[in-house]
Amino acid sequence: MAASIVRVEDVTGPLQECLSGLGFEVHPLKVGWYNSVLPPSLALSYPDDALAVVVFSTPSMFEKAFLPFLEGQGCGGGCDPIDQCVRQCVSSAVSQCFPGQRVDVSYDYELLPSRRPRFLAQTAAHVSGGAFYYQQRDVKEPPWTDTVKTSVTKMFGVCVHPRFGGWFAIRALLVFVDMRGGSDMEQPVPVDCVPSREGRVQLLEAFNLHWQDWSYRDVVPPVQSYSQRQRDYFSCPPSERPALLRSWGFLQENEGSDTTAETQRKLNGHG
Repeated sequence: MAASIVRVEDVTGPLQECLSGLGFEVHPLKVGWYNSVLPPSLALSYPDDALAVVVFSTPSMFEKAFLPFLEGQGCGGGCDPIDQCVRQCVSSAVSQCFPGQRVDVSYDYELLPSRRPRFLAQTAAHVSGGAFYYQQRDVKEPPWTDTVKTSVTKMFGVCVHPRFGGWFAIRALLVFVDMRGGSDMEQPVPVDCVPSREGRVQLLEAFNLHWQDWSYRDVVPPVQSYSQRQRDYFSCPPSERPALLRSWGFLQENEGSDTTAETQRKLNGHG
C-alpha cells in the first residue's frame, strides 16, 4: 500500500472516540520528532513524516476499563493484568477504527532482544506535547554532584501531565505505517508545569529518592488522581497483586501476574 498524507484529526478523532470513554488519551506525533532527540541507535525505523500516536492512561482508566475487564473475562497467567487490559483496549480500537491499515503497536513494557524498551515512553510523550519530560539537564546547576547529600549522581527523569500531574501512565505507541503527517502538522510544545529550578529539583528528588510515597505525582494540583482502590493496587508489590485481586473477587486461584512488566514500567518512569 502506498503511503498517503492524512489529516491528523482523521486518525486521532476515531481513536479518541473509542478510547476516551475508557480513560485513555491520544496524542499525535511524527516519527521524526521522536528520532531527532535520540541517537541513531534508539531511532524508530520509519520515515520521519510517518504518523504516530502515543496513548496515555488517565486516573479513570482503572474504574472505566480495568475493573470491567476483570469482571468481564478475567485474565490469563503470565502477563500483568493491567497490561492485558491495555492491550485489549488498544488493539480493539485499532481494529475497529482502522481495519486493513498497517499499524505497528508497541507497549510500554515490551523489550527488544537487546533488552532495551521498544520505545522510550517519556520521550514520545514529550515530543507529542502531551506531557513535559523533566530531566537532570533541565535543572540549572544541579545539586546532585554532592554525593554526601543524595548518595546519587544520576537522577532519572519523569513526565508531568498538565492536568493530571504524575497521576497518569504512558501505555503505547502506535505507528501508522502507510500514513504521513502533512507539512501543516506542527510540533506542539508541552506545557512546562514546573518552570522553577527549585520545583524541578524537588520533583526529581521526590521521584528518585521518595517515589514510594507518590508525592512527586502532586507536583502540580491534579484535576483527578487515583482512587483509593487504585492506590491500594499500585502500592501493592506486583507479586502480591493477584492475592489482592482475588480478595476483591476478580481472579480465580490459578490466575496470577508477571512482575517483569512492572519492573520495566518503573524503568520507564511511570505506572
